[in-house]
Amino acid sequence: MPVITAIYAGLLGLMSIAVASPAGMMRGRLNISVGDGGNKDLLLAMRRHANFVEWVPLALVLIALLEMNIALKLPIHLLGGGLVVARAFHALSLRGDSMSGPGRTIGAMGTAIVVAISSVWLIVAFFSRMML
Repeated sequence: MPVITAIYAGLLGLMSIAVASPAGMMRGRLNISVGDGGNKDLLLAMRRHANFVEWVPLALVLIALLEMNIALKLPIHLLGGGLVVARAFHALSLRGDSMSGPGRTIGAMGTAIVVAISSVWLIVAFFSRMML
């Protein structure tokens, strides 16, 4: 059981609600059931949520697999904590008028780094076990 990953999954689950809620509330207020209705603010809220959903499940699965196969506590905490921080930076810094900004970059790069480290570590662990 990936016990350590569970705390990060819980935190990210709550963060997911916080990221999704603005889009839902805006839909109700604007009476837009599907799509963005040409509203840039709604589109931005939808992308904030979509980007979260595009990256977080994969990252959590990778971290959980590492925890189940490697069982080193500190690296799992670093990856999970890094993911939470990266996603917070990304959600809080995503702007519709600019691609630049340190928060968005930190969020995107931090998430990609967590996914890359976890992926490579799992591949190396697989091949090192195959050699035994």
